[in-house]
Amino acid sequence: MQYRKMGNTGIEVSALGFGCMRLPINEDKTINEEKAIAMIRHAIDNGVNYVDTAYPYHQGTSEIVVGKALQDGYREKVYLADKMPMNVVTSAEHFDEILDEQLAKCGTDHFDFYLLHALNRERFEQKVKPFGLVQKMAEAKASGKVRHIGFSFHDDLDTFKEIIDCFDGWDFCQIQYNYINTHHQAGTAGLKYAASKGLGVVIMEPLLGGKLANLAPHVAAAFPENKSHVEYALDWLWDQEEVSLLLSGMTEPEQVEQNLEYASRSSIGMVTEEEKAIYANAKEIFDRASLVDCTKCEYCMPCPFGLNIPGIFAAYNKSASHGMAVGKAEYEAQETKADACRACRRCEQVCPQNIKISEVMPKVVKTFA
Repeated sequence: MQYRKMGNTGIEVSALGFGCMRLPINEDKTINEEKAIAMIRHAIDNGVNYVDTAYPYHQGTSEIVVGKALQDGYREKVYLADKMPMNVVTSAEHFDEILDEQLAKCGTDHFDFYLLHALNRERFEQKVKPFGLVQKMAEAKASGKVRHIGFSFHDDLDTFKEIIDCFDGWDFCQIQYNYINTHHQAGTAGLKYAASKGLGVVIMEPLLGGKLANLAPHVAAAFPENKSHVEYALDWLWDQEEVSLLLSGMTEPEQVEQNLEYASRSSIGMVTEEEKAIYANAKEIFDRASLVDCTKCEYCMPCPFGLNIPGIFAAYNKSASHGMAVGKAEYEAQETKADACRACRRCEQVCPQNIKISEVMPKVVKTFA
């Protein structure tokens, strides 16, 4: 395993972090605990020292399974990251209640890294400021319940900079970033800005919800065949000195093995100028065929009207990237179609990508009519 500096914290973290949002599941959608625990421990045994979970992951059960995985001496081997759920917290006092609940679920007396989860302009103005949550984070750090404080982010660059500049005590941040999202949300400019302020930068969605692992044929053709598409995507991130680590949401043991292998070869400056041109070309091709920016995080689920929103969007995107026949076949396999949407907009309140889902669904209906 290769290790990298986490900003100015003095800590070195593994190039690969284990994200616990996409753990293996059973047929009933519950986490396959035996398999998940084995995967997490195997990653740790091979040098991964950063494990990331959150309050809403797997309908609130990810924290519990992570806590079980870190028993038997594994807790001492890792930096554990968790997040304050911004869509749930209702007051400064509630912050303390939720934090204590999370510590109990994870079976620990502290989090090494703790974040305000999925900040955007609305949550910054309507929750962070009025509830004094930056101060609550500082108090939690002073109490020893958390060691390093930060935030994860989904909004525009100006908002990102404003959040960083509102407090000189941030230790790190977490952004969505990959070779497609160079100008999306915080983007490359945000990465460099955070690093210039001494913050460690954790990368989420390095594979854009799996889209960069399963490229459309015309995008895949842009890359030489000497590496997998996953390795290409991860190497692009590891090449950049401002990246502290990237999180991979691994579902199968094979993914753990592959990512460990890729991480072992990672280094700053590993991408040549010729390869950078290849990435830029692939992005151009990808952008021309992308209809909706869904990353399959499933925050929008369950839908009260039975729609599999990520599944419908995946089919919709494939109608452009893989051809109408492929997209339509996936869409027809959906038990509930897009016309069942009643525009309640509950999903839109929690979508990190700020997708206007109620406006896209009629377009899906029209596309597949």
